[in-house]
Amino acid sequence: MTDKFPRAARLADVARLAKVSTATVSRALTLPQKVKARTLERVQQAASSLGYVAHGAARALASRRTHTIGAVLPTLENAIFANTIAALQRTLDAAGYVLLLASHDFDADIEARVTRTLIERGVDGLVLLGTTHHPDIYRMLEANGVPYVLTWAFDESGNHPCVGFDNRAAAVRITDHLLDLGHRRFAMVSGITASNERAQERLSGVRAALASRGIGLPAQYVVEKPYTHTGGREGLSEVFGAGEAPTAVICGNDVLAIGAIAECHARGLTVPGDVSITGFDDMELAALMNPALTTMRFPTAELGAYAANHLLMRLEGKAVDLRCKLPTELVVRGSTAKPVA
Repeated sequence: MTDKFPRAARLADVARLAKVSTATVSRALTLPQKVKARTLERVQQAASSLGYVAHGAARALASRRTHTIGAVLPTLENAIFANTIAALQRTLDAAGYVLLLASHDFDADIEARVTRTLIERGVDGLVLLGTTHHPDIYRMLEANGVPYVLTWAFDESGNHPCVGFDNRAAAVRITDHLLDLGHRRFAMVSGITASNERAQERLSGVRAALASRGIGLPAQYVVEKPYTHTGGREGLSEVFGAGEAPTAVICGNDVLAIGAIAECHARGLTVPGDVSITGFDDMELAALMNPALTTMRFPTAELGAYAANHLLMRLEGKAVDLRCKLPTELVVRGSTAKPVA
């Protein structure tokens, strides 16, 4: 026995039911603002009742656009990217575009493969996260004329369109905050720095701020962990096993910091009484912690909207700034204080 599927509704079926021409149906579904309100309503009701869905491949052949934008992320498991993706989706949807997501788990070869797949599927533009990418990716984008924008980091070379933050400067700012409080014994629970320039720049910024005050950051006090709560707990445990306990621990993002605070609670240590802890990103949960987390606020939602509008303007042939550096803000809360003498 074989399954038999009913024939999909066609444009002509919608036109017949709505009692208009096929050209009017096409115009109503693609350029609704150019159709009279009453006619548009009839067409939409007819399409809805028939379950009509436009043939994407045929429409793409006619317009040379698929009205899809691809985004390739390191991971879909980390909540820090949610605000950016949500704003990206909302902005694209308002313009009639669909967002396609892919992730690569910090593997450059996987990133190249999923990027190739998105280009083969005909995406009109591409959003990439970070500035470190497989060299094949740029070659594919250039060869196929696909506009793209880098996000979450700032390309200082000026070779690529980007919207992001100065992660190094943000790390300097939060380290200076701890130094100004009087801390001199530091440790860092960093994200994995391999193939992640954002983690590299944050670690570099911490080292630079400390060096400016004549303070070093020995290797045993720098621990790299995946961006998970468990990583934060394990990282803090390793830091406290390295020798003299630090009075301040800078974590590579809020997720690691929340895990580090949990480890302090499990050890009977007080934050910030025994150790001050900081993060990056200012996730919603950061303000709800006990104590609330001192962190660097990144305008992640604004970044998603800007990236979407950047690509939409380029697709429309409009002039747009190819590089945009968004501001960051130090948010001081209860997880940091002067060290106990």
